[in-house]
Amino acid sequence: MTDLARPDEHGSIQAVAALAEDLRYRLYGYAQTAPGPVSREDAAEAVGISRKLAAFHLDKLVDVGLLRYRFHRAGAARVGRRPKMYEPADIDVQVSLPARRHAVLADILTEAVLTEDEHGSAKAAAERAAHKRGLAAATTERERLRPGRLGSERALTVAGELLSSCGFEPERTDSSVIRLRNCPFHPIAQSAPELVCRLNHTFMQGLIEGLQATTVEAALAPATGRCCVELRAITATS
Repeated sequence: MTDLARPDEHGSIQAVAALAEDLRYRLYGYAQTAPGPVSREDAAEAVGISRKLAAFHLDKLVDVGLLRYRFHRAGAARVGRRPKMYEPADIDVQVSLPARRHAVLADILTEAVLTEDEHGSAKAAAERAAHKRGLAAATTERERLRPGRLGSERALTVAGELLSSCGFEPERTDSSVIRLRNCPFHPIAQSAPELVCRLNHTFMQGLIEGLQATTVEAALAPATGRCCVELRAITATS
């Protein structure tokens, strides 16, 4: 077994930074919840990627001390190289709870600054960047799930799972509404609420578009203590 030393403060920062990559976050979550050590094949299947890509990200998680590995004890009849088996390392890493995604907001605003001339204003460019990010995330998720045509209830379920991975803490209040208990961009939202709420709204619109969820809409619904956007099933009108 390869055991990595408990990381110092710098190592903890590296560990948290590694989890900013969505695939590594999902792979680490899978290893955390698995009943025992996982193989590269198991991890790849769990998150819907190739074995080679899973191996790359798993080894990155080992490098920063979040995972450790050992070689599978194969029987005498087995020939060839023994496969690596991964499991969570015995470390403590400090993270923000509830989830914060300030790096995501920084990326959106950076793109806005770089594309301001193209879109006419920094605000319009930021909204476009947020929409594009939501669209890309949801398109990738739809390609992974291949859910076919989405009715409103299934669309809300899929959207909720994706938003959970983004740190929004979705809450299904009934069959037709998802409220978001957390704003990943808080406390920045406190100093610029109109901007952040618009970015959240356009991100959700892009997400719905990427999922091809025509039965769901993103609506602005500001309330104290939660995200300003909620997802609603579209009610058919006669």
